[in-house]
Amino acid sequence: MLRFGTHTRLGSRLAIRRTDLRFVVIRASSNTSCPWGHCRPLLNSQKTFSRQITSKAIVDDDIFDAWSSQVNSNPLFKKILISNRGEVACRIIRTARKLGVKTVAIYSDADRESRHVKMADEAYRVGPAQSTESYLDIGKIIELCIRSGAQAVHPGWGFLSERAEFAEKLKKAGIIFIGPPSPAIISMGSKSESKQIMISAGVPCVPGYHGKNQDPEFLKSEADKMGYPVLIKAIKGGGGKGMKIVYEPSEFQSQLESAQREGEQSFGDGTVLLEKYLLNPRHVEVQIFGDMHGNYVYLHERDCSVQRRHQKIIEEAPAPGLSLETRIRLGQKAVAAAKAVDYVGAGTVEFILDSTGEFYYMEMNTRLQVEHPITEMITGQDLVQWQLEIASGNPIPLAQNQIPCIGHAFEARIYAENPRRNFLPDVGSLIHVKAPAESKTVRVETGAESGDEISVHYDPMIAKLVVHSNKDRTSALTLLHKKLEEYQVVGPSTNIEFLKSLSSHPAFIAGEVETGFIEKHKEQLFPPLSDQLPQEALINATICSAMQEIKSRQLRGSSSGHANNPWNMLHGWRIGGQQVSRQYEFSTVPVDSSSPITPSCSVDLEFSGTSDSALTLDFGIKLNLLESEGDTSSHKVKTYINTHTSTSSNPSSHTVTSIVDGKRDVAVHVAQADHSGTFSQKHHVFSGDTITSLGIPWPKWVNLSKGEGTEKGLTGNIIQAVMPSKVIKVMVSPGDKVKAGDGLIVLEAMKTEVVMRASKDGTVSDVKAQVGGMVKQGETLVVLSPEEE
Repeated sequence: MLRFGTHTRLGSRLAIRRTDLRFVVIRASSNTSCPWGHCRPLLNSQKTFSRQITSKAIVDDDIFDAWSSQVNSNPLFKKILISNRGEVACRIIRTARKLGVKTVAIYSDADRESRHVKMADEAYRVGPAQSTESYLDIGKIIELCIRSGAQAVHPGWGFLSERAEFAEKLKKAGIIFIGPPSPAIISMGSKSESKQIMISAGVPCVPGYHGKNQDPEFLKSEADKMGYPVLIKAIKGGGGKGMKIVYEPSEFQSQLESAQREGEQSFGDGTVLLEKYLLNPRHVEVQIFGDMHGNYVYLHERDCSVQRRHQKIIEEAPAPGLSLETRIRLGQKAVAAAKAVDYVGAGTVEFILDSTGEFYYMEMNTRLQVEHPITEMITGQDLVQWQLEIASGNPIPLAQNQIPCIGHAFEARIYAENPRRNFLPDVGSLIHVKAPAESKTVRVETGAESGDEISVHYDPMIAKLVVHSNKDRTSALTLLHKKLEEYQVVGPSTNIEFLKSLSSHPAFIAGEVETGFIEKHKEQLFPPLSDQLPQEALINATICSAMQEIKSRQLRGSSSGHANNPWNMLHGWRIGGQQVSRQYEFSTVPVDSSSPITPSCSVDLEFSGTSDSALTLDFGIKLNLLESEGDTSSHKVKTYINTHTSTSSNPSSHTVTSIVDGKRDVAVHVAQADHSGTFSQKHHVFSGDTITSLGIPWPKWVNLSKGEGTEKGLTGNIIQAVMPSKVIKVMVSPGDKVKAGDGLIVLEAMKTEVVMRASKDGTVSDVKAQVGGMVKQGETLVVLSPEEE
């Protein structure tokens, strides 16, 4: 009796379903072997597979597509627990559901209503929001495995995915860890030990110190020998955590302490190694798989060079500009690395590539990577399915020469962060989320939706936008830019506009990528912000603001019997006969603390006639640009609003179609309450490929009532928290003398450390922050007295 994974490989018309008795070949009209229908027929596999079949089967000799030359013989798991959250868990659930494998989700108190909880067959609370008491609680997770009857655990990526202790304790409990054996995790998880293993295996390594001596003076002497810049890395670090670049000897001690602290907090080990930091390198990685039968393959390479804060932001496959010889050598060395530790499952071997084409081993991630979808796109394989098959004891599905590389793929990570504030993570409610439609060439991997909260407790990623073209890199990049233009998010700050700028930069288009790309092209990627208020956005914001009021008034009127007269008691409107008028005032919303707020612009709106049930209205609009005395323009507008785009989780989003001076425009308008206190309300207008954020300023009397401007002498002397965070270190005491740029407080949020520094010379007069305490955005941390001149 043979078994085969449901929908494991499909040609254009063939599917094979698993059955306990025999193989049944079923004709299908479309290619659906992976969750998104990307898998493609393999060549030269028909005869090999046909010889392997011994059960009764109906075989289509004309079109036959096989999973591999080795038939799977072990059944898959009946139920697995996913020890992760968000988009990670959602991704695994999609494949498990396709294979008929039941899934168990776990959730913290912060994730009770999250998407992955709703998608899974079962869900169990694992603990409070803090990850150390929930997603990192090994004992609790194993307890939930036993309680739910899960046969195996898929750790995803992040959290416990590279924790050997977790794999070992699962094994003792009789539960399978869908990942490599613990000895491989231990060997490759220690960056120092893995370097020695790689050298023995003939894999080239970057010069550095990987020993056990952690004396700060000794480490500094080793750094001095290497010459600066030097990279300090926590030996168990990953994802940019515990990694610091030291450019000058004077920076070494503080950067060492920070790397050790991040390593201890994130991975439970503050041990570090040192490496010579290569200037202008590329980050290229290779996806590998190993099985329990001694088979190994690589699924081509990915380029992940463009990063911020040592974390990837955009990835592509295959890597641009490499010769075939280099690609093959990369793959062979990656497989050699896996063989050296008897690796089983999915892994990623990361290399650093210099300008001459030479590459050096950097580290091996003993898990599936965040960016694995681009490998799936160019190979047509479902890598999560491969993981499940291999963990079930089945061989690797394909031989090396059967793995295709078709076209080009990109992945852009959508983060809640502010690029103009050094990519500082942001938090808050997702008021409006509209992602591009998925297709065979577009995937949106996400665990977040409108109404969800981006929390300080977890990674600020909102989604991954993945695109693929069968043709070439240029076509794939064009598609990426187009889909980024379609992506709409209102709530926390996001990097979408930055990704648009990045993906359209001439150097990126040319494939001239390197790890220092963002810093090198900073001026082009962050051009000065315009101080002009776009007339189209002003008109749309005015129309939407007015129509929101009208709609609200109609609803109130219908309940009071005055539905035909929406103007009664409408605050702020002036009524004269059949003509109704209203004035609005807008300013631009600053993207960071250094961005000026554009002088406000008033908009006079006049409405003539009566509204109908479809909310089709005729407006007369006059723009009064206050910064230019007497500069006004008038426009005739006819508009209607589609109220059906508003939902219970997103009640402030509307699609508005307007005809302004004869030109038709369709825009999405989202209103947002402003909790910063700067504006009474914010308006976001998505029109075409642009987004304009406008704010309605508070009346002057409101600002005066708040005492605005009464303490102008303290500007720059009050150091405030830039976001909700935890105080990690207090570096000063009252009475200390400080210079501009000196570190005062170290904050930690979303696994990232932020050093708050003095903006000028002075004396510390008060320290309000306490180590271990949680602070809110804007909360005072340190007060300085300026140095007398």
